[in-house]
Amino acid sequence: MAENKPAVVCVFCGSNPGKEPDHLEAARALAQEFHKHNVHLVYGGGTIGLMGEIAKTLVSLSGPESVHGFIPRALVKRAKKADSTNATDSAGKAAERLIEDDVLDEDKIPASEYGMTTIVEDMHTRKRLMAKKVMEGGPGSGFVSLAGGFGTIEEIMEMTTWNQLSIHKNGLVLLNIRGYWDGLLAWVRNAVGEGFINAENASILAEVRDPKDVWPRLLEYQVSSARMQLNWG
Repeated sequence: MAENKPAVVCVFCGSNPGKEPDHLEAARALAQEFHKHNVHLVYGGGTIGLMGEIAKTLVSLSGPESVHGFIPRALVKRAKKADSTNATDSAGKAAERLIEDDVLDEDKIPASEYGMTTIVEDMHTRKRLMAKKVMEGGPGSGFVSLAGGFGTIEEIMEMTTWNQLSIHKNGLVLLNIRGYWDGLLAWVRNAVGEGFINAENASILAEVRDPKDVWPRLLEYQVSSARMQLNWG
């Protein structure tokens, strides 16, 4: 039964650290909160930026079984040990994960300081499997977003849409450090005012400003009464 399972929280966040140290500190603090409450982390499988920081911190506290990453093959770079600090390809896009040439099984990276990692074929599979892990988790399971770029905002908004469509009923929380998500929250309010989002559904996407408030917010999360009542089988 789900009640006997640990909570699983999927964290969306950037594959770079940002310019302000507050974001890295928030990632570490959130991992510490997860450790306190026996929360398992699902994330995008990267080892750099905020992604790497939250995974590495939680593994150091709770062990590699507490973290499961899913990463598309295109975002993995094979490298020799001497090349392990160079994660940038010719187009200037940083790989999210480096694996050494002697790794034999390319579909499942051995457990490491970043937890367990599964390589998938595309972004859609990555998101689907992360969401599946959350939906199978115990009470309090949900989705949290730290700071990030285009991919991060796309991921948290897709899961918000899935909640509105009754594909899942898990909580969604923006960890709004340094007012990073103020613009998105202002857009939600504007969309309500313009009649494109139901006022009740604006609560689907919750906000907290301190990592210590994330877990309580997920535990107390209530689904919107205005969600679309759809049967997805």
